[in-house]
Amino acid sequence: MTLLEMCKKLTEQSGRLLPAEHPLGARIVCPEYSASSVEVKTYPLMNEQRIFALCWNISKENKLNATMCPAPERFHYSRVFEANCLTQLHTHDYLELSYIIEGEFTQIILGKEITFSQGDLCLIDKNCIHQDDVATGKATILFLGIANDMFKEVMNENITTENIISFLQSALMKQTSIQQYLHFKPRKVPGAAESSTASLDSCLSLLLTELGSPNVGGAYICKGLLLRIFRILSTEYTFSLSKENQKAMNWLVFEEVSNYIKAHFQSVSIQDLVTIFHYQEDYFNRLIKQKTGLTYSGYVQQIRLEKAEVLLTTTSMSIDAIAEASGYHNKGFFYKIFQKKYGVTPANYRRGIT
Repeated sequence: MTLLEMCKKLTEQSGRLLPAEHPLGARIVCPEYSASSVEVKTYPLMNEQRIFALCWNISKENKLNATMCPAPERFHYSRVFEANCLTQLHTHDYLELSYIIEGEFTQIILGKEITFSQGDLCLIDKNCIHQDDVATGKATILFLGIANDMFKEVMNENITTENIISFLQSALMKQTSIQQYLHFKPRKVPGAAESSTASLDSCLSLLLTELGSPNVGGAYICKGLLLRIFRILSTEYTFSLSKENQKAMNWLVFEEVSNYIKAHFQSVSIQDLVTIFHYQEDYFNRLIKQKTGLTYSGYVQQIRLEKAEVLLTTTSMSIDAIAEASGYHNKGFFYKIFQKKYGVTPANYRRGIT
């Protein structure tokens, strides 16, 4: 059964049918009742699960069939909306990852109308004000609510060091004053979009199955599947930030790249950065030039010489050993660029002779 078939079955045949006026309906979808009020949705602690799923299946007639899992009992919910109906402005105290399985889906995030296409995802930070277009046309959407501690654990795994996804922890968890979202799209590489969505569909199907029928060890299985999902996003998808936060994100990217260079200054190459962060070479030159005024090679050289300066003044290592420790295997080149920067030889710099 495909992810689309699974979601449609769950939203139309899962357990008892709840009437439109059922109290749980407001949890699933709350139509707009005020243009200025903001509803705060709290994480529903159901059986101590740290992930929950909300499935929406919207027909052309503006009929919403939906369900949530896990839940105390299996159910499906049905409601008809007027055209152009929006949900109430709201935020979450957890992170929400939405995936467009079929059709298109429109949200108003931070006052900006954004239409997501089939295969797209949106990761919305907690406290980010948004609302959904319920009468968006025929569409099937899967929402994942991710508890904050679960998200932190996912971001702390090794998958977060191998791509731009590594910056999500800083962007979404530490920058609490920045309301933001990330829009993920399959990479525009021949064949990649199809394979990436297929991989993602498979993981989400397994996750939905586990959430719908939790068993012993299910929490570990769900975490593992969430790790796979973010791994796919980190390697087979691109993402874009809201314009309001692009500048802040550029600084975060620079800090991550700079920290990596400083940790591997002896042997780092620009190809290493390409492999780790999945950007083209010219991006790193532009980024470093923008933030420091130096080229990539000039920035690395500055870091190496600063290391040599520290070793000269705080250790008794030989100058040749210091050159090697600073990443320079050609001693003559080291002497040349050191004297060019500081105006004296390394030996005279150590003796305090200018």
